[in-house]
Amino acid sequence: MSFVPLEVCVDTIEGARTAAAHGADRIELCAALSEGGLTPSLGLMAAAAQLSVPVYAMIRPRGGDFLYSEQEKSLMLQDVQAAEEAGLAGIVIGAVTDSEDLDQQFLSVTLAGTGLKATLHRAVDTVSNFEDAIETAIGLGFERILTSGQAGKAEEGLDKLSSAVNRADGRISIMAGSGVTSQNAARILDEARVDELHASCSAFAAPPALNAQAVRLGFVPSQGEKKTNGKLVQDLRAAINRHTEALT
Repeated sequence: MSFVPLEVCVDTIEGARTAAAHGADRIELCAALSEGGLTPSLGLMAAAAQLSVPVYAMIRPRGGDFLYSEQEKSLMLQDVQAAEEAGLAGIVIGAVTDSEDLDQQFLSVTLAGTGLKATLHRAVDTVSNFEDAIETAIGLGFERILTSGQAGKAEEGLDKLSSAVNRADGRISIMAGSGVTSQNAARILDEARVDELHASCSAFAAPPALNAQAVRLGFVPSQGEKKTNGKLVQDLRAAINRHTEALT
């Protein structure tokens, strides 16, 4: 097996810098990872564009499902333009129709209107025909598909991930995401043979004492906030490297 890239999703500039410094090969830049990742601010995009690794911006105007109104689609197109103007390397985007297919019309317009590379995100995990969606993504010109194999966690969707890799047949990269850690990375790579891995590598960090008022008012959870953890990034990168080295 050749080199397996590691993408780390983050929602702060500190998290982006931590991920880049500890072994991430690419950053998925978001706001509100607690909502599954939303479109980051223009300021965050501009700051992250200065990092030494490629940064892809999540384009998602709200939490919830991926069936968007025309107004939301208009906002998303503007956000794609903002990501391009900020100097980012790519975007992460997805949308579906009310018939549970990928929204080919909107996604085609989006990709045709930008020079940025594009990842199809886990909207693909909500479609009714997974294999058809892979073909659609290839036809639209996506660079990769982020998927859990339509399961809650990638480790639970290994059969579909493997099927996706077979269907893609090298025409598009399949990146496994959701619940990926240093403990299960080797199994996912062994059984699904995916091209890339995606993880948050985050852990709860206890709120400092000076945040006591923010905790009391409900702005900060009492258990602390999840933050990108450099050791978790390092451990996952090391687990991937050990796996690939064992195969050479």
